[in-house]
Amino acid sequence: MSARTRGLRRRDLLKAGSALAVAAPLGAPMIRRARAAAPLKVGVYGGYFKDAFDEHVFPVFTRETGIAVQSVAEPTGEAWLVQLQNAARAGQAPADVSMMAQIPRMKGERAGLWAPLDESALPNLANLYPHFVYRYEDGRLSGIGAVSWYITLVTNTEVYPEEPESWAAFWDPANRDRIGLLALPSNSFLLEITATTFFGGKDILETREGRLEVMRKLAEVKPNVRLWYRDEGQFQQALQAGEIPMGQYYHDVTMIAAADGFPVRSTFPKEGGVLDSGAWVVSKASRMLEEAQAFIDWTCRPEAQALIARKVGTAPTVRRPLLDLTDEEFALVSSEKTPIIPAYAIYMEDGDWITERWNEMIIG
Repeated sequence: MSARTRGLRRRDLLKAGSALAVAAPLGAPMIRRARAAAPLKVGVYGGYFKDAFDEHVFPVFTRETGIAVQSVAEPTGEAWLVQLQNAARAGQAPADVSMMAQIPRMKGERAGLWAPLDESALPNLANLYPHFVYRYEDGRLSGIGAVSWYITLVTNTEVYPEEPESWAAFWDPANRDRIGLLALPSNSFLLEITATTFFGGKDILETREGRLEVMRKLAEVKPNVRLWYRDEGQFQQALQAGEIPMGQYYHDVTMIAAADGFPVRSTFPKEGGVLDSGAWVVSKASRMLEEAQAFIDWTCRPEAQALIARKVGTAPTVRRPLLDLTDEEFALVSSEKTPIIPAYAIYMEDGDWITERWNEMIIG
């Protein structure tokens, strides 16, 4: 899933059932409209994620609007962006609506690939948090938040009976050779975590000099890191067994593992969890803009976001007071603490330089 590729273990857990498994009916007024001649093609991440949308989300939208949906399994990373760009040059749209990770979304925006959305057709846009509303430089709406997920500080409760309060725990000498961290700058967001924890916020990341200062601070954590991981399953197993009892991981996966009886906890540190997300965008080659906007607006409804949270396991993009999720349901996927929003633009604009310095100073 964008910077994140959700593992089969996580999908199996969700499929097997948890507190998220029971979804309330939307109970919203019917928005019945004439069925389109062709189905609306909606691109979503493949595997269980797509299966959950096919089974639980798209049928409700079709029942309420009369608009049929054909789901399209997207590859992760930027491969889907390349496919959309190539198809658009030929006037074709492999999907009308696509769920895009933030950096590919921004690259597509820069290339003018996304059809500007008509805000008058999106009355539910006001339900979203402002950081889930994306615009072209001229103010036109280019996309909106589809789903989101958190990276938090996770611990094995048998090794750490007391819950840590801050990301600064990663730097504590008492945690030498105990920590597992994501291996890439653009999926760990450790630069943002370090900047927020030690430098008062992300502004320092706006310059190369600032990024180097943050990397020097982050490099101090290296003696404590036992595993720089790309394989989520490898870290999850080590966390559950207590072999690597602390690290950063996905909140929803950890909560499901805890509900299954594993001795793990997910903590939103006082500085906030990292909130990553995917966005809905519409290909400029689509001939179904009206139907696409109807779908996007429907997903901006609190009832739809609650359904997605319960059935797909993602954090809602709409404001908490509007949701009918119980406190327990909400806590399984989200938090009301102010999040750390990744500085996506630095990876798009200066990604090669960041990766080179990262490999030299952090991984090397």
